[in-house]
This record gives sequence, structure tokens and C-alpha cells, in this order.
Amino acid sequence: MPYNQRMKYYEVAPTQIVRSGADSFTYSSEQTLAIGQLVRISVGKKLMNGMVMRAVAKVPSYAVKPIEQILEARPVPEEYVRLSEWLSQYYMTPLAVVLQTLLPSGLHKNRRNKDISSSVKIPKRTHFLLNPDQQSALRAINNASAGTAILHGITGSGKTAVYVELVKQTLATGKSAIVLVPEIALTSQVVAEFSSHFEHVVLTHSRQTEAERHSVWRSVLTADAPQVIIGPRSALFLPVRSLGLVVIDEAHEPSYKQEQSPRYHALRAAHFLTEQSKAKLILGSATPTVVDYYLAESTGRPIVTMEHLAIKNAHKPSVQLIDMTKRTHFKRHRFLSDAVLSQIEQDTGSGKQVLVFHNRRGSAPTTLCENCGWQAGCPNCFVPLTLHGDAHELRCHICNFTSNVPTSCPQCSHASIIHKGIGTKLIESELKKLFPKLSVARFDGDTAGDQTVEQRYKELHDGSIDIIIGTQIIAKGLDLPKLHTVAVVQADAGLSLPDYGAAERTFQLLAQVIGRVGRRPHDTNVIVQSYQPTHPVITLGLKQDYAGFYELAVEQRRRSHFPPFTHLLKLQCAYKTEAAAIRNAKDLADQLRRTLPPDVQILGPTPAFYERAGGHYRWQLVLKSPKRAYLQMAVSQLPPAKWQFELDPISLL
Repeated sequence: MPYNQRMKYYEVAPTQIVRSGADSFTYSSEQTLAIGQLVRISVGKKLMNGMVMRAVAKVPSYAVKPIEQILEARPVPEEYVRLSEWLSQYYMTPLAVVLQTLLPSGLHKNRRNKDISSSVKIPKRTHFLLNPDQQSALRAINNASAGTAILHGITGSGKTAVYVELVKQTLATGKSAIVLVPEIALTSQVVAEFSSHFEHVVLTHSRQTEAERHSVWRSVLTADAPQVIIGPRSALFLPVRSLGLVVIDEAHEPSYKQEQSPRYHALRAAHFLTEQSKAKLILGSATPTVVDYYLAESTGRPIVTMEHLAIKNAHKPSVQLIDMTKRTHFKRHRFLSDAVLSQIEQDTGSGKQVLVFHNRRGSAPTTLCENCGWQAGCPNCFVPLTLHGDAHELRCHICNFTSNVPTSCPQCSHASIIHKGIGTKLIESELKKLFPKLSVARFDGDTAGDQTVEQRYKELHDGSIDIIIGTQIIAKGLDLPKLHTVAVVQADAGLSLPDYGAAERTFQLLAQVIGRVGRRPHDTNVIVQSYQPTHPVITLGLKQDYAGFYELAVEQRRRSHFPPFTHLLKLQCAYKTEAAAIRNAKDLADQLRRTLPPDVQILGPTPAFYERAGGHYRWQLVLKSPKRAYLQMAVSQLPPAKWQFELDPISLL
């Protein structure tokens, strides 16, 4: 091609996969472009969006297409360009897939400009005093160098007030702050708290339309003033300039790990981003993960503790443990103890709220025939179908297959069909029968869009709802002033799961749900029902004894070679026949044992926890390695089709 002195050349990464193993391609432009510039490029006969990754100094010896259009005058900050490359390499995911996560959809579409982001000013009217515990935590964080710090505060210790003060200090230096929350359900509470201190916050979440998310993203990109951003894990990727602080609230929550490619963890991504920006990262939690706490201890990063309740004269709740194996506790109802029902009557009679917690959706997890033992199962996934009494249907919680509830057994034609087990819908229907005059509301994964925690937050907060029923959605960080009693239907429900994190998750949920009460200067109650009342995880969770649980968990993880003492990789294949799945899993296991270093432990092949899904049989391998690089070597050996992988899985289910 003829040499053009004015022509400049750039490597551009398209936001769609063009060719396996190729993340960026060279294009020309007569204009000088910056790294992070968003452009429109021609790939074959298609037009695609792309991001400029770097300038090319040498004139290419081959024909180069020109860049068709510059989409945004202002480039994405370089820290986010480096973050996209790091996510691609660390999680071994094509850069195009990473960019689809970092950038909004429809970048090239013409949209009406909406001024939804203004400069953030701190109003003088919202001055408040921190208590000594909060002041001490703030000093410790301020004295720490840039990087990660754990804010380990008990439930009700007032961590949010510390976040607010840290954000104020960050804005005063001309820098922006991002506050992540684990669920959209919590944004209402956090936004309400922050809005009383700041004139404007930028809110982003997955329920916004494509156009709304694009407008929010563009407003942050083009803003010159420092920003306060609140949202779930995707808020981390809004392209702020001069990032000074990232706060991750309820940092132990599994929702910070993305389940679809790229399977990144927001805590790891935030660590890289704050490192690049020389900013501070605060991981706030009453129950930090074993891995994060161990890493902070072993690397000498600050662990800032808040051991006292924010309200000085708050009363600790009275805790009652009900042994579910003793039926004398259940004279009035088969799964709601006499103590729970009496407390509901007492509290609701005096205008107080009760929270009934159970981490299982539906009405009953098992439908079977008492005569021959037939069990209703999903034809696609081979797992038991869950009864949903409100819709009167059986539903698979993996593929969403539904069927009618049988009136007689399809195998023996006997009419003795029974439904066993407890789910939140069953609890809801039973409590509505027992207390027909009370307002009863259920919050779980089946809740309709207009009935979610976010939509009904005001009713929850002001006490209009008498009895709250929920799964883990309701256990996360909510502060409800009218809540007087927490009842846990079956505390040990998750302990039997075949997963290294089962004990940790059970402890966290129990400690967190108990922490919804005992925050104010009046008596509150916790009633916990369990089939294993003496199990150490249950007893430690009841006491909210994090130190005791951490010591127990670390020793168990050390002995069994699980994180933080090893790195994990989960490999899973899916085939139409079980024989093909077993054969291919065995072949890969044999290959990896030959090619990987001997200190990589290969477990399996075994059937996956959900052995069948979408009409395919699934088998898996689990690899444990002292070095993460060995696991990346294993991923590079995967056959091109039929296999999925997850580096650093937080669950093996």
C-alpha cells in the first residue's frame, strides 16, 4: 500500500469474537487516537465496535483497513484498558467477551442525551458524629497505604457511616468513589443512606434498560467532576477518572462472582483496578470469607475491626435453639415450633415485625408416591421437581421445565401422592392460614418483579409487612427498625451439601440473618430450629463467633487442601450420552496426569452435582494446584468443544 505520512496505525480489539486466539487487529487512522478510544471498525462485511488497545509504531507490510468512525470523543481511562487485558489473561477468556462485560451494549446507537450525572457536592446540613469505634476504624484505614483493607465489623456496628466518611474524604481530594453492593435489593437502602449525605449519586444495575445503562456509562465517561457510584458488581466497570476509593459492602457474598464468561470475581478485579489507580479498596463484612481473611493476615494488609454496636444501649437478642428431632417442640405445627408461633403472636400483636428465614424456594422439594416410591423428576436434568403450590405445578430449578401435579402415580396408578420437604412458598401458605389477618410477604428467587425487596423496601422499613419470609435475599445487610424476631426454620439445611464451602456459607447466612436484630435499645429475639443443634457451625453461628469459626475452617481447609492453601479449577463436559461423557472425561484426566506437574492433584472424573442438564450428561474433574499457572496450563489443553472451565470456583456444585 502507498505510504501516507499522516496515517497512524492502531491495534483495535473488536467486541465480538472474530477468530479464535486473535484478540486485536491493526487499523489505520488519519487522526491521532488515544489508548481506550472507542471506534467503529469493518471486519469482513460486518461493522463492529472496538477499543483501541495500543499504537503501532511500524507501518504494516500488509493492507490495513481504516477505522470507520470514532464513537466517543473521550477515551476510556487507561486503567480500564489494562483491566480488560488482565481479566482476559487471568480468567483465560477472549478479550471480546471481556469487553462485552466492561462496555455497554449499543455503543454505536444514537441516543438522546440525558443529563443524569452532575457534580457531587457535600451539603453542610448532613454533618454527623462518628462513635469512637467508627473513628478508630476511619483512622486505621486513613493510615494504611493504598491497596486492600478488610473492614471487619459486626452486624449493626455502623460500617455504612465509615463508608460515607471515606467517600467524603475521597471527593475532597478530587477523586471518585465506587460503592458495590451484592444485590439490587440492597441498593435502595444504600442509595437512601448516601443520598442524605451527597446531592447526587450515580446508580447502575441490571434492571435498567440498555439505553439507560448506556446513558449512565456515558455520563460517567464524560464527567469532569468526581463521582459517587453505587451498584452491583458491574458498577466497578463504569469508566471513572481519578478513582480514589472502591468499597465492597457485604464482601463475603457469592453474587460478586460472575457465573457466565468471563467468570471473574469482583473482589479480584477491584484489587487489580485499585492497584492500577493507586486507590484504596475496602472489603466490608461481618463474616469475611476465609480466603480473604487469610490472604490479608498472610500479606500484612490491614484488618480493621469494629466490635461494638453503633447504638450504645442496643440490646443483644435473646437466642433460643430448638432441636427439630424432639417433636415435643412441635405440638401446634409440623415444622413451625410452638416457640416460633407464640413469638409471632406476641410480636405482631404489638405492631412488631417477624422475619422467617429458610434458604429453599418453592412449596416442597420432593413429590413422590407412598405406595411404590416413584419420585417426580426432571426429564432433562434428572433432579427432583419442586412443587410450587401457588401455581400448582412442578418445576425444575435448573432448566425451568414444568409439569402438572399428578393426582395419581404414573407408575402404579395409586392415588397416594405426597409432597415432602419445606420451601418458602409452603411457609408462606401455612402462615397465611395460621394468621389470616396479618400482612405476610415472601422474598425469594420466584418473587414477581413488582414485589421484590427493592420495590417494597418502604413497606419493609416502616413495618407495614407483619411477617417477612425469605431466602438469602432477605439476610443481606437490611436494617429494619420494626423487626423484633428472626426465626430460622432449618439452620442446618445447607450443611449436607458436598462442597468445601458449605460450612462457611451456613455460618455466614446464620450470623448475617441473626444480625438483622439486636441493633436497637429494645429486646429482640432469635429462634433457630435445627436437626443438628450441637454442630459447631450452628453453635458458632448462633454466637456470631467469627474468630472461632475461622480457626475451625482454616484447619479443615489446610488438612483437605482447599483454598486458601491451594488453587482450584473445575472442568466440566456435557454429552448426549453418559458413555460419551465418561469416556471423554477419563481421556482428559489421563492426558492431564501425563502432562501436568506431579503436585497437581486431579480429582475424578465424577458425575457433576447436577448430573444432567438440558438433555446432556455432565461429568467433571476438579484440579488442585499449589500454583495457579499450572491450572492455566490445564485449561490450554482442553478440547475446543464440549468442555467448560472455571478458575477459582467458589463452589464445586
